Amino acid sequence: MTDPNDLTARELAARVRSGTLKAREVTRATLDRVARLNPAINAIVQDTGEEAMRDAEALDARIAAGEEGGALAGVPVTVKVIADQKGYATTNGTTLAKDLIATEDSPFLRNMRAQGAIVVGRTNCPAFSYRWFSSNKLHGTTSNPHNPGLTPGGSSGGAGAATAAGLGHIAHGTDIAGSIRYPAYACGVQGLRPTPGRVPAFNQSGPDRAIGPQLMAVAGPLARRVDDLRLGLEGMSGYAPDDPWSAPVPLTGPAVAPRVALVKRPGGIDTDPRILEDLERAAEVLRNAGWQVEEPTQVPDIREAVELQIDLWLSDAHSDKLAAAKLEGDPGAIALLSFYEERARGIDLATFSALFSRRARLIRAWRAFLVDYPLVLMPVSAELPFAQDEDLRGPEALARLWEAQVPQIGIPLLGLPALSVCSGVEAGVPCGVQLVAPPWREDLCLDAGEVLERSFGLHPPG
Repeated sequence: MTDPNDLTARELAARVRSGTLKAREVTRATLDRVARLNPAINAIVQDTGEEAMRDAEALDARIAAGEEGGALAGVPVTVKVIADQKGYATTNGTTLAKDLIATEDSPFLRNMRAQGAIVVGRTNCPAFSYRWFSSNKLHGTTSNPHNPGLTPGGSSGGAGAATAAGLGHIAHGTDIAGSIRYPAYACGVQGLRPTPGRVPAFNQSGPDRAIGPQLMAVAGPLARRVDDLRLGLEGMSGYAPDDPWSAPVPLTGPAVAPRVALVKRPGGIDTDPRILEDLERAAEVLRNAGWQVEEPTQVPDIREAVELQIDLWLSDAHSDKLAAAKLEGDPGAIALLSFYEERARGIDLATFSALFSRRARLIRAWRAFLVDYPLVLMPVSAELPFAQDEDLRGPEALARLWEAQVPQIGIPLLGLPALSVCSGVEAGVPCGVQLVAPPWREDLCLDAGEVLERSFGLHPPG
């Protein structure tokens, strides 16, 4: 049988639909690969193998009976443990939720299953999904497949590591401060943060999210190939009545002026020379593809977006968050929340209300900028992937890490889609660039991302 990892998700699904490749064969091969490779990286932390085989056999039977298999027919996917999957614990990486068994699938997963996707495992995250590192007391530590000394990223670090290792074609992740884009960057794969409302998400197992996550947190795909992201987005998306933010917006939009803003140091960050070099390479690739790439002297503020993001996410109900982190006993969550504890005390109702006026002004400025420049090319991070657990080295280290992440933290507050594209892996250290587009124009990110991917190539672990 053809190795499923040699096929794109679209090619694989086409063969399963035609009957030339059986979903059960693809699933068995993927589960065998998980059994071989996952113990070394601990990316998949909840086993769904038996259910996956049942679902694959049922899909083969439907196709044999003449039914349509779906756009994701037989495609192996993984789901982050932050999301409801019927019959499994929605742990979010905590012992506190180890028995929180979902009774229904989250709507994005319903959509993917309806298109024939097969869930081959559930992936790790840090406790409460707070960190750019992926370890917790319940599921253990996830390692970077390229280099165990580096973080696989977070909070969707299990998704990034599984994708890089070929443990499924499409991984589900979530992103409120870079939690899709950073694991993709750290693991040498591709990751798409969609526009809020594009991919429906709702956990029946728990309470509704607080205001910050409602406004900024999204679900989206990670994959080795940009076209796999495109197919994953198509499969996840759609209006769902149980997600009040979901919207039935077309996946493609009208033609735009082919102008790109190259922003090497968003917010004035001190960017690593290798990242700057890869941004220049990406700019030249886009120029050769017909894009007009410019370095504008005036770029809307992104630092204020970071500040507002911190207040809307971490400062809201901060004391409850810190109490839960202490009850869990997770050092990473405690370190982060303690770092912002004094700041959170200064957020009263009037200050919190004023955040939304400031947010509206920033969004207005960025949307106006994106009329002139429909695509922005910028770093994912100002630094190469962090050392494993580097955020536990004290407040100074934590402050430096958050400074490096300015390019990704500010984007969620602005409500924009963004794509992390791997630009290469050198001596076991991945790197990448970020593309940002106007709301609902993931298609622009994906189109440009495919151009970059053809030049940069794919980079599986050695």
